[in-house]
Amino acid sequence: MTSVITGDIINSRGVLAETWLPILKQSFNKIGKTPKTWEIFRGDSFQIEIENIADTLLFVIELKTTIKKIKDLDIRLAIGIGSKNFETSKITEANGEAFVNSGYAFDHLLKKQNLALKTPWEDINEEFEVSLGLSLLIMDNWTVNSAEFVNMYLENPNSTQKVIAKKLAISESSASERRKRAGFDEIMKLEKRYRTRMNKKLTNL
Repeated sequence: MTSVITGDIINSRGVLAETWLPILKQSFNKIGKTPKTWEIFRGDSFQIEIENIADTLLFVIELKTTIKKIKDLDIRLAIGIGSKNFETSKITEANGEAFVNSGYAFDHLLKKQNLALKTPWEDINEEFEVSLGLSLLIMDNWTVNSAEFVNMYLENPNSTQKVIAKKLAISESSASERRKRAGFDEIMKLEKRYRTRMNKKLTNL
């Protein structure tokens, strides 16, 4: 089993590519090398493989914060999970269930919201169609400050709020307020639920 994310940048033409493209590539390079693991095409569209399906949602959340730290930008992301039947040197030439599911989610499910998931398991699809939709009520409305705060926490998961506040050059009370406004604890509960469900599915394969 593997996961494939297909996505694009919202309002990419409204912001200079040199502002967001290097940051996007930096995020992808943490996962692997292009073009085998990820590839950017048509200017602002991309595909990336996350081999451990339990890690996918955390990567997606972090990627969204990375892009929303830039004023006026957002991102659409379609996660497909399943088998991979054909290995190539370029991710855009590979195929299998994960790629089909990612493409389906991108072409159909993203018409409703900016983050979608398609897996081989209907119980997972039904649960996360609802929960991801609710989470986007928070994440789509992240300000630059909120995205910056969540991103800092995700990049420093063992840091205290005091340390995060210092890194952001704000007071602890301001950090606490940003945490609440960003819905950080609720989003992390969703990530934990996703991870638990995926690990259980992998165990039962």
